[in-house]
Order: sequence, then C-alpha cells, then structure tokens
Amino acid sequence: MKKGENTISRGNPDYTLFFAVLTLLGIGIVMVFSSSMPRALRFYDNAYYFVFRQIIWAGLGLASMFFFMNFDCWRYRKLIPAAYIVSMVLLVAVLVPGIGEIREGSRRWLGLGSLGLQPAELAKITTVLFLADRLARKRGTLNFIKDFGPYIVLIGITALLILKEPDLGTTVILVGNSILMLFLAGANVWYLSFLGVLAVPVIYRVVMAEDYMRQRIVAFMDPWQDPMGLGWQIIQSLYAFGTGGLFGAGIGMSRQKGFYLPQADTDFIFAIIGEEMGFFGTFLVVLLFLVVAWRGYTIAMNAPDRFSCLLAAGLTTGIVAQAAINMGVAIGIAPITGITLPFVSYGGSSLLMSLTSVGIILNVSRYAVDRS
Repeated sequence: MKKGENTISRGNPDYTLFFAVLTLLGIGIVMVFSSSMPRALRFYDNAYYFVFRQIIWAGLGLASMFFFMNFDCWRYRKLIPAAYIVSMVLLVAVLVPGIGEIREGSRRWLGLGSLGLQPAELAKITTVLFLADRLARKRGTLNFIKDFGPYIVLIGITALLILKEPDLGTTVILVGNSILMLFLAGANVWYLSFLGVLAVPVIYRVVMAEDYMRQRIVAFMDPWQDPMGLGWQIIQSLYAFGTGGLFGAGIGMSRQKGFYLPQADTDFIFAIIGEEMGFFGTFLVVLLFLVVAWRGYTIAMNAPDRFSCLLAAGLTTGIVAQAAINMGVAIGIAPITGITLPFVSYGGSSLLMSLTSVGIILNVSRYAVDRS
C-alpha cells in the first residue's frame, strides 16, 4: 500500500481474530445441524438438509473472506459509490410485490431459486464502505450541516427502506453504526445526540404502524400476558437456558428444538447452545465475540490511515452489535428482531456478508502500524 511517498509493507493478518471467527463458524455448523434436524426431517425427510446448505454458504463466505483478506481495500475504493447505489436499488426492489419474497411476515428476500438474498445484509456493508470512503476525505474544521448533512440524509433513506421491510434489528444496527462512524469522523456528539432524539418518534411511529413489529414489542414487554401466543418464543427460549444449567444436556439432546422453540436454528440458536452446551457453552460464545470486538477495534486503532480506521471500526461494530442484539433477544432483554447470530445461525446472506466483513478487517490488519 502506498500513502503519498511512503510505502507500508503488508504483513500477516491478525490470527487471533482469524481463529476466533473460525471457531465460531465451527460451533455454528455443529449447532445448525443439531437445532435444524427436527425441522429438516419433518419437512424434507433429510436430517442434513439445512446443515448442507449452511456448509455451502460457509464455503462461499470463507472464499470471500480469503479474497478480501488478500485484496487491498484501497484498490476497490473507486467502486464503493457504485456498490452503495446497487445496494439501494436492491433495497427498493425487495419492497416491490412480485419481486421481494415475504417470509415470517417480512419482505426481506430476493428469490434466487431455492436460495435467497437479503439486500439489507449487503446494505450494512456498503453503507460502512461508503461512509468510510467519504468521511475519510474530510479534513480540518468540519461544519455539521455542510460536511455531514448529506450523509445523514442518505443514512435516513437507507434506514427507512430497511425498516419498511420491516427489519427493526438491522435498522438499529445500521443507524447506530453510522452514528459511531460520524462521531469518529469528527461530528459533534451533541448534534448527533439531538438527531438521535429526533429519530425516536419517527421509528416509534413506523414500528407501531406495523402489526408484525408492534406485536413483538408487546411480547417483549410482558411475554406472560400471552404465553401461548405472542410470548411463546421468548418463554420457550428461557426454558431452554434453564434446562441447560451449567454443563448442558449434551449436543443433540435439546428438547426445545423439537417444535417448542420456533426458529431454533436462526434467531434463537443461542438458546439451543445454552440448552445443549450449558452456561459454559454460552460463555465460550460470548468470549469469542469479545475477542472479535477486541481485535477488530485494535486493528482500527492501528490502521495506517483514516479510511481503513473507519472501515475496520464500522465493520467490527456491525458484527458485534448484531451478536449482542441476537443474544439479548434469546435471554429476553431485547424484543425479537429476526436477526441472526453472526457465524453461528443458519442463514446464507448473513453468513456470507459477515465473513466478507471479517476478510476486509483482516486485510486492514495486514497494514497495522504500531502506535505503542
């Protein structure tokens, strides 16, 4: 990589982050097989139906990770605006009846044969890339309206498109991540806080206008008010953790995955980990995500320039925030959002994009500058 007249040589990637992600991926494949088996046997008469697809997506994701780990992020910087525009077009397309597919009450997927692409997953990455590219060009004393206003408008449009699907979890991640990047780029924290306050009633109005999301909020507030209906998933998830205890019932021995807990292999796979692997299993998963956060932010702090710093910080935040929300849903401290646990849950688009993000972060780590 060249910066001005100086050349920064490329070193090894951050192996701690690399192996933490591979460990999470391995745990995920095992747990997807275990948690999806009852559904796979019932609907497809094939116990390997879901895990086979997960392995395919994992292979594609690893290929993408290795590609971006070795392909310098500065080389495709000119293509970032075009990639962002493509993701916006796909976000609009998924809302068009006949193009976007409705699953579980949300129009989030573009059909690709037996597979499906979630444009929101792509938008999470392209938004980070776009903001990192544009904000890195800002220098000197910055005017909030002039220098940050256009990007705030674009973030708002992107967030509203995703919220319209509806996908509250991804919207929260995208907006929160964008605010962090604006702050790191020099935006006034008080202005950002004011915008956050203004956004609350807008999000509230959109959420309350959708029966699907409103019911999830009601269930989160008091799942026992309707234990056989709206509160069923949260209650069954808590039962799974309680059954697992310290050491778990053993891999493959979950009772909750047998049609008691819906989305056992996606939204609530963390609960199945708690039931089958116990407290120590869930602690291991949390610890691995803490390692991802530690290494990701360390890479950002040691990045060679402003662009790669914002890029690594934004991508790391996206992964860690998604993991925190997913685990929060499983233990009942956050409303059901429909987002997956990165590297662990069943889901093609999410897994592919998460591993791609790691590849980009690892590429930045190869140019780390020791600031000690």
